[in-house]
Amino acid sequence: MVVSCGKSGNDNEKPEGPNTLMPIRLSSVHQSFVTAGNNFAFDFIKAIDTEAAKKGDDYIVSPLSMQFLLGMILNGAKGQTASEICDVLGYGSGQTAEVNAFCKLMLGSLPAMDKKTKLSIANAIYVDEGYDLLPAYKDSVANYFDAAVANLRFADGKASADKINKWCSDHTNGMIDKILDETTEDMLAYLLDAMYFKSEWMNKFDKSATRELDFTPETGTARKLKMMCQEHSYMYGEDKMMQAVRLPYGNAAFSMTVFLPKTGFKVSDIVPFLPTAWNGLMEFNYQVDLQLPRFQTKYHILLNDILSALGMPSAFDKLTADLTGISPYALSLSFVQQDAAIKVDESGSEAAVVSSAGVDKVTSASPAGHVSFHADHPFLYIISENTSGVILFAGKYSGK
Repeated sequence: MVVSCGKSGNDNEKPEGPNTLMPIRLSSVHQSFVTAGNNFAFDFIKAIDTEAAKKGDDYIVSPLSMQFLLGMILNGAKGQTASEICDVLGYGSGQTAEVNAFCKLMLGSLPAMDKKTKLSIANAIYVDEGYDLLPAYKDSVANYFDAAVANLRFADGKASADKINKWCSDHTNGMIDKILDETTEDMLAYLLDAMYFKSEWMNKFDKSATRELDFTPETGTARKLKMMCQEHSYMYGEDKMMQAVRLPYGNAAFSMTVFLPKTGFKVSDIVPFLPTAWNGLMEFNYQVDLQLPRFQTKYHILLNDILSALGMPSAFDKLTADLTGISPYALSLSFVQQDAAIKVDESGSEAAVVSSAGVDKVTSASPAGHVSFHADHPFLYIISENTSGVILFAGKYSGK
């Protein structure tokens, strides 16, 4: 049965004041950064979809948040480890500066795009007490990612995890309130990116038009869901596999694009074709009789295997990882994960994500604890200039 939906719920609403869309002005170089970022995004989505399908899970992830997290890691990576991360991000080996430029551009531009959209992005690094990050690395993540660095006593386990979890909750409006059970002493640092998004539909749904309608999952057994209904002009397109509609928020700086498989196809069938659909499927406005369920999704995923398969296995291998640009005590990535949530209703959408990574420490060269230095037998000495490291004098003293 086809149910016809009414007009948009806010067609007669008065405007609340100027909320003019001011597009981000992209140079050709910046546009290439966005293209590289989207290439990574589609590869990431495809990998997540494959993994979630194994358990039949719904999922919500943030490719952009993952780009910020990997960008921070990249700034401390060297050699093959750095090359692999650059390649996975879509830039090619040796393009750390380009990754940084893209991330700084997005951090500075996106939050101010729409008065009806709240978008906040925060980065932080928590380091085990008694350890520090290299000054050059701290300067880099502060400059390009606005990342705050703080020390915690990881041996405190749950107490330190509670502080990290509170940071996550504070920066996601409580949507992501826990990512760790406890911190561990074998970890040098936890890197975090948090993103929070809340926006109103440009064309809100009328709550009185929402009704229970059939929704048929891929198992084939239909069930009733609260379905939001409206009829409005939207960018729309279709091909033999899918339909696509773009629903703008606020002043149209942000939007939700919905890709719907046609009969005989599943989501997994259309995912490989998303890049083509994204770039050319929606070219015209149509009057769309729209039905969209109200929904909420929460999702957690460990990404070690996925990122390794995408092309950066060295970062997770204790024998091959080179993260010494972070700290002399940085060994390898222990984990990379995402925790995300979304809520969609008649007014708009609210979503949040925390991307996090743990960096293992080199325990054989620990700077922490109490030591003794008793120069009671012959010794060598060196006098050097500290900023350059150049050696001015070297000698030996044997007690004569």
